[in-house]
Amino acid sequence: MLNFFLVFICIFSLTSLSVRADNIQIEQIGPTLKNPWGMDFINDSELLVTEKKGRIFRVNISDGSSIQIQNVPIVASTVQGGLLDIIYNEGDVFYCYSKDTSKGTVLAIDSANIVDDKLDKRLTIFESNNPSWSSYHFGCRLEISNSKLFATLGERGNRFNSQDASTHAGSIIRINFDGSVPNDNPKLEGWAPENFSIGHRNPQGMKLNPETEEIWSHEHGPKGGDEINILVSGNNYGWPVVSHGFEYGTEDKVSEHDSLPGFNDPEWVWIPSIAPSGMDFYPIASDEKMMFPELQGKLLVGSLKFRRLYSISINEDGLPESESILIDGTLGRIRDVAVAQDGSILILNDESSLSKPEGGLYRIYR
Repeated sequence: MLNFFLVFICIFSLTSLSVRADNIQIEQIGPTLKNPWGMDFINDSELLVTEKKGRIFRVNISDGSSIQIQNVPIVASTVQGGLLDIIYNEGDVFYCYSKDTSKGTVLAIDSANIVDDKLDKRLTIFESNNPSWSSYHFGCRLEISNSKLFATLGERGNRFNSQDASTHAGSIIRINFDGSVPNDNPKLEGWAPENFSIGHRNPQGMKLNPETEEIWSHEHGPKGGDEINILVSGNNYGWPVVSHGFEYGTEDKVSEHDSLPGFNDPEWVWIPSIAPSGMDFYPIASDEKMMFPELQGKLLVGSLKFRRLYSISINEDGLPESESILIDGTLGRIRDVAVAQDGSILILNDESSLSKPEGGLYRIYR
C-alpha cells in the first residue's frame, strides 16, 4: 500500500528532539568539513568520510582524531558533482565521483586499498556511458549485497534519460567488484548490461534492509514526489512517465499519472519534497540493549531541505507505515546517516545553516 507523508511548514525550535528526551546529547566529531557527502565504517570505531571537493578523511569516533587519506583522484567538483559516496568492504574501498572527459562529465567508480593512509592499487571499474556537461543529478549512493556492488545514478537533469534503458543515467546499476557485469543481471532488450533498474530521477539514498535483504532506495522528485522504492531486478520506477511531483515554477503535475501498469509504484511519497539524502536501518537487537531501543527496526532518513532526521516505522509486511521527526533544525542540512555499533546515530551536516556555516560529522547519543 502506497503511503504519503504530507509536510506542513511550521515553526519549530532550533533544538527540537522527538526521540525519548532523557540524556540526549549531540557532539561534533573530528574536523570541520566542507560539504561532506558520504561515510562508511572501517571498524567499530573508525569510518571514512568524503568531502565533495575531493578529500577523504579517516575519523575515529572514540577520540575524534582524523587523518586525511592521500592519492585521491581529481574530481569535477561543480554544483552537485564531486567526490560523493564511499563504501568499505573487507579491505577494499569503493567510491564514486564525477569525472571530466573530453565529451562531458561522467559518473565514475574506483576501487582501491588503503595503505599507510594512501589509496593504493586505485582502479576505475566503472564510467557511465552518458557524458554530459550538466552539473546536476549525479545520484551516487553505493551499497553491497551478495558480493555485488550497487550504485545509483541520477538522470543528469535530463528526465528523458530515465526511460532510455540503454543509458546509465536515471538507473541503478549492479556490477561485480572488478567492474564486470554479473551473469544474473537483467538481460532485457535495449538495456545497458550494468542496469539493474531504470526510471529513477536523482536517488541519493540506498541501503540493504537487514531483516528482508531487500535493497531500499529513495530519490528526489521535483517539487514534491520524493519516493522510497524497494528495488526489483529489471523493473521500471516510472520517472517521468509516472510521478507524484509538480513542476518548478508552473506548479503543474509532471505527469497526469501517478500509477500505470508496467511501472513500479513507490512505497512512500513525500509531498512537498523534503530533499532526502542518506539512509540507514536502525538494527534490531535481541538483548534490547541498543542506545535507542525505541528506534529498533526503523528506517532513518536525512532531509536537506527541512534540515531534519526522519524515522519511518515499518509494518509487519515489511513496508513503510508511519513517520516522525527525530531531529528538527539542530544539525543543518543532513546529507548522510549511519548507525554506529553502539547504537549511536552519526550525521553528516552538508553545510550552510545560519549557525553552522560549514559541515561536519556529528554523533547523537545518550
